[in-house]
This record gives sequence, structure tokens and C-alpha cells, in this order.
Amino acid sequence: MSPPGPGLAVLASRVRYEEKRIFAALERRGARYTHLDTRALTAGLDGPAGGPFTAALNREISHSRAYYAALLLEAGGVRAVNGAEVIAVCGDKVRTSLELRRAGLPTPRTRVALTPDAGLEAAEELGYPVVVKPLTGSWGRLAALARDPAEARIVMEHRAALPSPQQHIIYLQEYIDKPDRDIRVLVAGEEVVAASYRYSAGWRTNAARGGRSAPCPVTPELGALALAAAKAVGGGVLGVDVIEGPGGLYALEVNHNVEFRGLQEAHGEAVDVAGAIVAFAVGPA
Repeated sequence: MSPPGPGLAVLASRVRYEEKRIFAALERRGARYTHLDTRALTAGLDGPAGGPFTAALNREISHSRAYYAALLLEAGGVRAVNGAEVIAVCGDKVRTSLELRRAGLPTPRTRVALTPDAGLEAAEELGYPVVVKPLTGSWGRLAALARDPAEARIVMEHRAALPSPQQHIIYLQEYIDKPDRDIRVLVAGEEVVAASYRYSAGWRTNAARGGRSAPCPVTPELGALALAAAKAVGGGVLGVDVIEGPGGLYALEVNHNVEFRGLQEAHGEAVDVAGAIVAFAVGPA
């Protein structure tokens, strides 16, 4: 149990492996904190009831609740990690890609079409195979690899049939011929905490889809790319996804609510991921 009084608010409607590690890291530091379930959070326009808090660590799994919780906390003068604008950018693949491109970082060639029909033309412009992704979401859900026009047409017909207008916006990337792995780098502020390879027999390597994690050395090139990608989207506690291609490293995505179980288990107790996150959120001990 943490000491009483104002301290860190940890926002989470679901307490997973990661949140348990964060609570344990806070308790080891003797830091004051309150676990806030965002499903019960209410607020006026000057911030949420139940404060004050010195800062908030936003671990909310729902993108909408995470965004609005951060927005309201910031309205009340509370520093949110991550902030609302970072969540908005990272939660939209088009916005993420635009910021990475503005920062001059290497990314896969990308096209966006505003209808599924136009998506077929965009796929032809990129050249097959292409990867079709939803604008929002994680764990590789609704992502598809189209190897030729016939497969692309099936994907576009499926997207057109979905009820959400957002699903009718088509985000496509060139398929990078990479090893059977990608790289997850966890950044906290100006620190690269650790990196892990994520292996899979398929083209999607998400740990949530059964991908296997192993330690990855943080080379100067990898560390610089991860820090630059994190800075490009606004900074904070972020998971930067990197792939290795024939032309070198590419920044693929930046995750605002980074899951780190695979990364932690890959490194064992040699790296304290939760401790690094807590240190950034609450400041030096």
C-alpha cells in the first residue's frame, strides 16, 4: 500500500502483467500512487474529481478513454504520461506516418486512399505485395497482406462491408522483405530502456499473436532511430516498432500504451522495464 496523499495516478481499467509490474516498482520506491479505473472516472472541465495528482501514468487499454482521460487531466494541470496529443498521433497510423516522415526517418513507402475502390489503385501504385492496415488498433487485427490484385480486391470488399466509416479509409504500405522477426524498442523520455526481437513464422510478429521474444542489442543506429521516432510523435513512454529491410532499418509504428511482457521476459531481471517507466513518470527517487 502506498503512502497517503497526492501522488501518481495510474489509469487502467484492466490490470495486466504490465500494470502489476508497475505497481510493484512504485511500491519498491515508496512512491504514493492511486489506481484509477477509467470506467468510473468523472471530471469537470478543470480536471477529474478525486485528485489532486502530481502526474498520471496512462495505462488505459481503451484508446478513447485513454485520450479523453489525458485531455481532462491536462486541463486540470496534471502532467499525463502519455499526453493526449501523443495518444492522438500514435492512435492514428496516418498521423504517425506523417510525423515520422516530417522527421526525415526511414519508413516503408505508404499510400492512403479515402475509399476501398481507390485502395485498389493505391495498391497498384505501390506494387504488390502490399500490407493493408486499419487506421487504429493493435495486435495486428484487421491487417492483411495482399500479394496480387485478386487478393487486394477481396480485402477491399471486406473493408467496404464494415460499418465504421473509418474502416473505409485505406492505409497501405509496401511489404518489406525482412527476416522472420521485427524489433520492439521501449523508450522512456530520452532513455532507450531495452529492445527485443519478436519472431514469428508468419508475416505478423505481434507478441499477442504468439510471437516469440528474444533480447536485441541496442546498436547506435537502432537507438538513434527509436529516440528520433519517439520524439517525432511527442515523446513519453513509447514502444517503437522497427523492421530490418534490404535498405537498413525502418521505423514502422509507435505505440502509446506499450505492452512489455515479451520484452521483460526476454531480458529477465537484467532489465527493469517497469522501474524505468516509473522513474520517468514520477521523476528521480
